[in-house]
Amino acid sequence: MLAWVSKTAYYYEPASETPENLLYMELIDGLYTRHPFYGSRRMVVELNRLGHSVNRKRVSRLMRQMGIETFYPKPKLSIASKETKKYPYLLRDVAVTNPDHVWSSDITYIRVKGGFLYLMAIIDWFSRYVLSWRLSNTMDVDFCIDGLEEALRKGRPSIFNTDQGAQFTSIEFTPLLERNNVKISMDGKGRALDNIFIERLWRTVKYEEVYIKRYENGTSAYEGLNTFFPFYNEHRPHQSLDYKTPKEVYFGV
Repeated sequence: MLAWVSKTAYYYEPASETPENLLYMELIDGLYTRHPFYGSRRMVVELNRLGHSVNRKRVSRLMRQMGIETFYPKPKLSIASKETKKYPYLLRDVAVTNPDHVWSSDITYIRVKGGFLYLMAIIDWFSRYVLSWRLSNTMDVDFCIDGLEEALRKGRPSIFNTDQGAQFTSIEFTPLLERNNVKISMDGKGRALDNIFIERLWRTVKYEEVYIKRYENGTSAYEGLNTFFPFYNEHRPHQSLDYKTPKEVYFGV
């Protein structure tokens, strides 16, 4: 089974769960997309208000499986290792003044009929331009490295910001940035909004693409996102960019 999706090989089975847990994950995804500061306690309250009797232990497990960062470390991915190094957050009160000043990356949950996938993207903070993206049915680091290598073929940021998940602290990922003379910045633990521009990207992707399409399988997810990201980069003006597109701002055209 392929771990990541490329243009030449992108069909595979989504990761699976029980129908009941998939329903809870879908609800959690919608709540977290609207409120990325929600922890498992608040999720339990909201789910109970919606008529679902579910305990915190179960919600916490599902949130970890979804890779959600709130007020606790991410899944097994975030367990500290002697081989990994954590980096300080470098962007507090920093004015981002040009393309390739700051890039950031994150992973989000993507619902698919009967299961789910993980989406990783790299975005330029100044222009909101998406430099690369990858889909995966596992949280292995390979799809993140592949996306980073593609982005680095397009440019070099001064600072690269992520959360403290195991993919981004791995002995494969951080040395690739260091070899390219990129400063590494990591969100404070439990501070989802330290990476605010990628959180805004996820809301856009989900409200304007994922929630509308309700993908049938890995193929339709790839095809939908492969259409959406060029539209987002090249044809979707941003109010914060004076109604220019990310591509126009990133390339200065």
